Amino acid sequence: MSADLTDPIHRNWVWRTLQLVFQNVFVFCLKYRARGIEQLPEGGALFLINHQSFLDPMLVGLPLKRPVSFLARDSLFQVPVVGWVLKNTYAMPINRESAGTDSIRKSVAKLEQGFYVGMFPEGTRSTDGQLGVLKPGFLALVRRSNVPVIPVGIAGANAAFPKGSLIVQLASVCVVFGKPIDVETVAALSKKGREQEFMELVQVRLSACVQEAETWRSGTW
Repeated sequence: MSADLTDPIHRNWVWRTLQLVFQNVFVFCLKYRARGIEQLPEGGALFLINHQSFLDPMLVGLPLKRPVSFLARDSLFQVPVVGWVLKNTYAMPINRESAGTDSIRKSVAKLEQGFYVGMFPEGTRSTDGQLGVLKPGFLALVRRSNVPVIPVGIAGANAAFPKGSLIVQLASVCVVFGKPIDVETVAALSKKGREQEFMELVQVRLSACVQEAETWRSGTW
């Protein structure tokens, strides 16, 4: 049975099956919760997500009725089982030697097709769960696409699957989808000469989502 990877709105059977499995596992083991989904746009959008663990792509896609496309190293596509899953769950392979231009080109193509595309602007996983300084690589992508930007905050993933760990730990995980930064604002602030203003806006909005997720996770709300 083939898995359709061309529809940006409807999940294929592989995505649906894995989503159902992980929903049950994560809700039970991680007390997984997410909110803000009702704010997401109907067309394509760029998710800018804080990076805490290798679980992050799954945590973001878990509550959605649409697929999310993430970048993955091309070498992973050759790994048994893992490669098959990636090939059938909208992942975009990139070569490290041409990662910059290749990732932009493939991400723009997905956004133009109407997909949600996920990126981690910190560039690496956090060691302490705190949001790091964002790298400007995503600016080239937003300049070439005409889509809103969605800040997405994750809290607790670093405790559930910390750097260097081989197994998932019992921990509470929350995800907050923030208010979209609309197309007009993205277009105006991502222009040359206003990059710093845009970077600061994204940093503030993403930090607010992470803090909200952490506060929710801690049970103070």
